[in-house]
Amino acid sequence: MEVQKRPVTNKRAVFIMAIFLICFVILTGRIIMIQTTKEVSGHDLKQMAEQRWTTKNVIEGHRGAILDREGSPLAQEIKSYTMFAVLDKGQNHFVKDPRKTAEILSPYINMSIENLERLLSSDRFQVELGAGAKNMSHEKMKAIKEYDLPGIEFREEPRRYYPKQTYASHVIGYTERDMEKSRMGLELSLDEILRAEHGSVVYQRDRKGIRLPDPKETVEAPKNGQNVYLTLDSNIQTALEQVMTKVEEDYDPERLIAIVADPKTGQILAMSNRPSFNPNQYEDIKNFINFGVSSRFEPGSTMKIFTLAAAIEEGVYNGNEQFQSGTYRIGKRVVSDHNQGRGWGQISYNEGMQRSSNVAFSKIANEKLGTDRVYDYLDKFGFTKVTGIDLPNEATSLIAAKNASNAISTAFGQATAVTPIQQVQAATAIANKGKMMKPYVIDRIVDPETGKVVEKNEPTEAGQPISEATAKEVIDILETVVTSSAGTGTPYYIEGFDVIGKTGTAQVPNPDGPGYLRGHGKNIFSFLGMAPKDDPRVIVYVAVDRPKLKETEAGSAPVSQIFNTVMKHSLQYLNINPGFQDKVESEEIGLELKAYKGKAVETVKSELESEALQVIVLGDGNKVEGQQPEAGRYVIENEKVVLVTNSETYAMPNIEGWSFRDVMKLSKALDLNINIFGTGFVTTQSVSAGSPVRTEEHITVELELPNYESYSDEADLEDGEINEEQ
Repeated sequence: MEVQKRPVTNKRAVFIMAIFLICFVILTGRIIMIQTTKEVSGHDLKQMAEQRWTTKNVIEGHRGAILDREGSPLAQEIKSYTMFAVLDKGQNHFVKDPRKTAEILSPYINMSIENLERLLSSDRFQVELGAGAKNMSHEKMKAIKEYDLPGIEFREEPRRYYPKQTYASHVIGYTERDMEKSRMGLELSLDEILRAEHGSVVYQRDRKGIRLPDPKETVEAPKNGQNVYLTLDSNIQTALEQVMTKVEEDYDPERLIAIVADPKTGQILAMSNRPSFNPNQYEDIKNFINFGVSSRFEPGSTMKIFTLAAAIEEGVYNGNEQFQSGTYRIGKRVVSDHNQGRGWGQISYNEGMQRSSNVAFSKIANEKLGTDRVYDYLDKFGFTKVTGIDLPNEATSLIAAKNASNAISTAFGQATAVTPIQQVQAATAIANKGKMMKPYVIDRIVDPETGKVVEKNEPTEAGQPISEATAKEVIDILETVVTSSAGTGTPYYIEGFDVIGKTGTAQVPNPDGPGYLRGHGKNIFSFLGMAPKDDPRVIVYVAVDRPKLKETEAGSAPVSQIFNTVMKHSLQYLNINPGFQDKVESEEIGLELKAYKGKAVETVKSELESEALQVIVLGDGNKVEGQQPEAGRYVIENEKVVLVTNSETYAMPNIEGWSFRDVMKLSKALDLNINIFGTGFVTTQSVSAGSPVRTEEHITVELELPNYESYSDEADLEDGEINEEQ
């Protein structure tokens, strides 16, 4: 019997078939559209596939280094490590014993055991372990790894590191540790030159993230930052930093400023400030100002150097001419000398320079130069504009309005405010036969990949305000400031070297009202000097702001401690021999030493002692291996001669009472690194007499003048004020 299909069944089948056909058409159309446009919901399928199967990793470039003149790094990028802890028990390695782990790690990251245990016991996948666990050195990371603590991991990160700590910190500046932001100094001003450009590598991987055996790699190499070499000399800079730290500890001044420069080139050999900072710990910075470049103040009597030079250049200066010191009346105004206006009676202008007489320089400015020429020489010596030194934030000077009264004040160091670096630049004209040299601190910029010098700075003449003859006469007069018994610069005398220069005692404006601060030590004490006199190779400027002085101490005490230490060290380091030797050799004074190497010690000692010389024997050998002074040098009666014997060990002699020159003989004889603080004769030595001493050992020696505290430079107030009669 034939079964007939119901019409309802046929209709349902047709309906299903129609739906199927519609879906098929839509799907086929969608496939055709996707194949044609290669897009889904606006997303490029090819790009999505590449993203799914392609990995791009960053290749980090390295920030350029900052180095001293010899290539020793002052700022560099190094590897550091951040420690973290994995706590998820589903991982292969996790912290299994929080208490034990905390006890071991606590001393390394400066966190209490209790807090660390609490952190390691928290319900988290992983945790960072605080500031102490960041920026770890390789040595610390390795020491912790040796404990093999489960769950303790390290992440390698680059960071900026300053190996010499507070060394020239305001010059170099700093970046944050991750090097994303530069904050001050050369790190900021040269950021575009130092900053690296990161590269990348793009490769294909499988679904598990494993690189395919034949990947299509695209590599974009990183571009490292360029290296910057400075003119700073680490030997001189280190000596400066050490003595600045000592003076800061001893005198607690408001600020310290020091600049060492080569007058022939304008190169800055050293520059430092106090308060200073360690750029590795930039959170603790209290002073962001490089005072040598970015601060201005009334210079005090160091300005008299340039007034004197202007008068000599203009032919209006007669050093032997007499004038009445004490006070000088100009209309209703009176200028007083620094000894409360008592003066020294009728004295010559040369003596006026030695005694730092304000009256002398008021008369020079008012009666001999005149207002116009005073201001002309301010411009010629570079005080009316910035020096253009390649350091950021150089301050401008503040020149007093042009009139006769201000010209007089400016001539002896008041009314007009200038920067220390302007004074140093102006002083190069005195030291460099009238040619003024622009100061600079960047020597060269070098491509780290090729070693090619990209940019090289050369000495630049900034003008010639005076002639060579004028410069020589100024030098001769400045020498007497240091050597004359009447001179204010006697504390800056250095045995064996012809130091020249000028003291300054600037007044500090009263922040709470009109006028200036009063009281013992409430001044900025300074000295601007150079050496050796006949051919100055080093200029040193030092300023000490409001030191805590004893009642018997003058402002020259802290200033001379810095100046004398750095100048002696610099001259020694630059192999500039004391003038004493030049004199005795040219005049054949005393005994010419023979070459004693290889001779019996006792024979040589007897021979020298018979000439009334003091013989210092180093070591217990029987033959002479070395000597100081060397053969051919001249010595005078009662002078020390150091003999080095053929010994395996040497003992430190008792050098108490030795002069600077004798200490230098010992330094050269055993090739010691001796840091000398102070002036005069040895009072303390860091290595006690009889202790073993090795070649190249670092030794600190302190010198003092007899009755040092009784020295007075320019009384409490050198630059007396201008008083107006009521």
